Amino acid sequence: MSELRWNPLLGTWTMVAANRQHRPDMPKGYCPFCPGEGKNVPENYEVYLYPNDFPALSEGYEGEEIMQPAAQALYHTEAAKGACEVILYSPLHEAKLYDLDVAHLTKLVDLWADRVRFYRNYPAVKYVFEFENKGVEVGVTMPHPHGQLYAYPFVPLKIRTELEQCKAYFERQGRNLFSDMIAEEQQDGRRIVFETDSFSVFLPHFTDYPYGLFIVAKDKVLFIDELSAGQRSELADILKQVSGMFDALFDRPFPYMMCMHQGILNSPEWTGQEQFYRFHIEFYPPLRSAAAVKYYASSEMGAWAAANTRAVEETAAELRSALQKFKASQI
Repeated sequence: MSELRWNPLLGTWTMVAANRQHRPDMPKGYCPFCPGEGKNVPENYEVYLYPNDFPALSEGYEGEEIMQPAAQALYHTEAAKGACEVILYSPLHEAKLYDLDVAHLTKLVDLWADRVRFYRNYPAVKYVFEFENKGVEVGVTMPHPHGQLYAYPFVPLKIRTELEQCKAYFERQGRNLFSDMIAEEQQDGRRIVFETDSFSVFLPHFTDYPYGLFIVAKDKVLFIDELSAGQRSELADILKQVSGMFDALFDRPFPYMMCMHQGILNSPEWTGQEQFYRFHIEFYPPLRSAAAVKYYASSEMGAWAAANTRAVEETAAELRSALQKFKASQI
């Protein structure tokens, strides 16, 4: 049983999903994500999508939209409309992103794009959030390479805040905030890890994680399904390099949360968002050194007052060195 509960303090919804309490740790010698082993996984696949067995949103994505409650409704509950999906990256249980070739990873990017295109047809879906949790440090119980997708019936608060800030900047300056961020990073140079024709890969001046990398589209791309075939291949190669760079940094599996931020679906009130927002990927890696975790503690969680324990001008240089190390290992 899952439901949405309105938080009147923050003006957003909390997903309540008691069924997720019973998610299993993977037993030794068995993986439900390996070909033919799980009830949802076929004998052969390259990349594969299926419904999450323990969804936070479980009431489907058809029918009426979830509406913000009236002012007098202090405590308000709605059905947890939406969907949660698992996206398997490879049939190989031990594969890392950087073990897969660019053609394979392009199929993964295509699948991400196909799901956005699919949910455009369902007005109840307002936001498609594609993400990956990697490593036990962020709570991963199934190490087989995979990510997830949530199709929300509302716009998550952090996304809404980003869009509102970008809109306000556009109204003040007449420019896209992400374009100006890229220009600022290019002018400074110290925080850029690498660039391609269509993307800039850098540690933003303000990021709250020591290795909190951003991948930002240079063009006016709002959704991942708007990327051209060439740009999808380019993004696939970037993900291969970034994942290899991370593991090369401390010569150990590098945990992270990888989160794709894109536009809002099926919402006329956000018409014109392509002018001020931009498709990008944010990484939240919890390590601050090879053996130390940067915890999101009381200030960060309780007050949303982030504190970075490292200067990103220094950590960006470390990532550039790690990238060269990874590239050398591929020769």
